Amino acid sequence: MEIKEIEKKIDDIFSRGAGLFVDPGDAFKKKLLAKAAGTYNKDIIIKFGVDPTRPDIHLGHVVNLRKLRQLQDLGCKVVFLIGDYTASIGDPTGKSKVRPEVDQKEIEANMKTYLDQVGKILRIEPAVFSWIRNSDWFMGVTDIFFPDAVNMNITDTEGKHHSFALPPNSFLAKSAVYEQTRMQVSHLHHEGIESVTLRGLLWTLRHITHGRLIQRDMFQERLDHGEELYMHEMLYPVLQGIDSFILARIYGSCDLEVGGSDQTFNMLMGRDVMKVNHAEEQSVLSFKILVGTDGKEKMSKSLNNYIAVTDAPADMYGKIMSVPDAALENYFELCTYTPLDIVKDILGEIEKGGNPRDTKMRLAKEVVSIYHGSKAAEEAESSFIAVFQKGGVPENMPELHAEKDEYEVFELACLYFGDKKSKGDIRRLFEQGAISYCEEKVTDVHTKVKVKEGDTMKVGKKEWFKIVK
Repeated sequence: MEIKEIEKKIDDIFSRGAGLFVDPGDAFKKKLLAKAAGTYNKDIIIKFGVDPTRPDIHLGHVVNLRKLRQLQDLGCKVVFLIGDYTASIGDPTGKSKVRPEVDQKEIEANMKTYLDQVGKILRIEPAVFSWIRNSDWFMGVTDIFFPDAVNMNITDTEGKHHSFALPPNSFLAKSAVYEQTRMQVSHLHHEGIESVTLRGLLWTLRHITHGRLIQRDMFQERLDHGEELYMHEMLYPVLQGIDSFILARIYGSCDLEVGGSDQTFNMLMGRDVMKVNHAEEQSVLSFKILVGTDGKEKMSKSLNNYIAVTDAPADMYGKIMSVPDAALENYFELCTYTPLDIVKDILGEIEKGGNPRDTKMRLAKEVVSIYHGSKAAEEAESSFIAVFQKGGVPENMPELHAEKDEYEVFELACLYFGDKKSKGDIRRLFEQGAISYCEEKVTDVHTKVKVKEGDTMKVGKKEWFKIVK
């Protein structure tokens, strides 16, 4: 790849969908160009942090991952930092209330899901990808608890092997388990163990003022509304900044941190922490926020306005078709590879009187193709046309297992949605005439039906499921 072509790719990375890019003296850009020219032999480390409080990756997350993939293709190494420790505290970003703590068992399950899904976008070979938990340095020896004795195996000076049991929860047992379970040693073969002690945290806090922390707009909003602001929430940006410094110690550098524009304050705090520790400061790149299918709020599972990368092709296609016209530019820019000059022309056709539906169909087909392939995208489009333009019933739809012979239709709708919709929201669908059973509209929540294998139910405008027994 020629230098001019590389420069063009770099400019695209830092312009398309980008928010703030902090790179004093073009330090990061110079490393990229030097790497491409073969004159920079060190790893270029990019940090991407995730609090695994939810198990699925949606298109909002993918905005970051797609940029990371482009940077991988230019020779960078992405470190997927799983904030299992800080997830138990909760990042207050965008939250008007205190974020609830997440159980460690749930975090572990979500972590596995994240790692399984990230391979859909990122290259995951060791040369360009790594991951680590931040409990690796925030969790101390005394935080470990286990009910059983620990077997200690040692070899003496004469080469004889000895094994003996250490009492559970003794300091010696905890120390043995602690050392064996640090990823920085067991997986990354780092010399020694990087850890953050209370003394180290207090030393860092001596260099960060209360005024600096309180600058966060969401903190100010809380205080202006007379709402509580807890100290553990104020510490969150500092802990995220410490993550960057520790990663630099383990990987040799932390050259860039990426995240949504709502993470800008936290990422800049990383520069502050690295500076006071006399480490090379990371550059920071924030991205525009992808709005949800409602076209108003940030895409979020908690708001149920998200499109998951694991959604079936037909579901993904249908959700994109429900996106408001005003959000089309946001989706084209952040979710597709379509050149922005072409996007401008596409949207210009709508302004001239073109049908927004045709533009949405193009968008939906492009997005589905990225995650499921062109054949699946064509089938999803055909299904959409058959069902929503010609009034047919989809051939493929989610299944709901019925254990009884008779149900209230309301009960079936509740089983289908699970915790995705409240009972109040489902009742309103009945009131709005948005529920059909076997293509018959149902408005009374107490309506009972005798279910048969293959019965279909339509919920809302675009969601169908069928009964299996």
